[in-house]
Amino acid sequence: MITLTDTHTHLYLDDFAPENEATVRRAIDAGVNTLIFPNVDLNTIAPMKALHSVFPQNTFMAMGLHPTEVRETWQDDLKTVENELISNKNLYVAVGEIGIDLYWDKTFVEEQKKVFAHQAGLAVKLNLPVIIHCREGLDEILSILAAMEKKPAGVFHCFNGTKSDIERIREIGDYYFGIGGVVTFKKSTLKELLPEIGIDRILLETDSPYLAPVPHRGTRNESSYIPDIAQFISNELNISYNTIAEHTTANAHALFKI
Repeated sequence: MITLTDTHTHLYLDDFAPENEATVRRAIDAGVNTLIFPNVDLNTIAPMKALHSVFPQNTFMAMGLHPTEVRETWQDDLKTVENELISNKNLYVAVGEIGIDLYWDKTFVEEQKKVFAHQAGLAVKLNLPVIIHCREGLDEILSILAAMEKKPAGVFHCFNGTKSDIERIREIGDYYFGIGGVVTFKKSTLKELLPEIGIDRILLETDSPYLAPVPHRGTRNESSYIPDIAQFISNELNISYNTIAEHTTANAHALFKI
């Protein structure tokens, strides 16, 4: 049986209520047997853990403070996230979603840097990978990672950069690249970079409820659409669907140790 992995999905959010559980079941029925839930902020911890408890064999969790949620209370919020991660370490397979986002608001850019650096350091200490959110913040992220004596393994989630970005990231470390629905968009140039990334460093993801792939573009995204992304990549790389599924799932299992 072909199995697929969605390495980044937020099916626990209110966007899916009251059918959160049904959405997970649809994914499993579609062959997406493994789903990773990255945390967003303090309010998402409880619903994430609740949905995971219903599907403990199929879902895994990451704990972190999302960069767009870094605000005036960032120190207290970061401490709460850190305590949750440390006190329940066995529940989490990664530190995430963390990073730098300067697209919407640059008010807390310095705080975002501090929060990312702290969480990346925490990942090293706990021997966990990081799930990196990067939106117009690659310079800052690479600068922080470069300054670390020991760097965490991880994935650049929802990657939508350039060949130069890939090269710069690889100068820092051997990171994975999360490929989602954007690759299927007509005007996206991401498909041209798939050979550069290579099948051994591709992770499939949806980032549900955002960025639904063609032919679902414009609707609420969900993990059951992973096969559409896998099929698109299969066509672009001229590699069999089964091989795409096998390699990307193996990549996910290797990074997250699941």
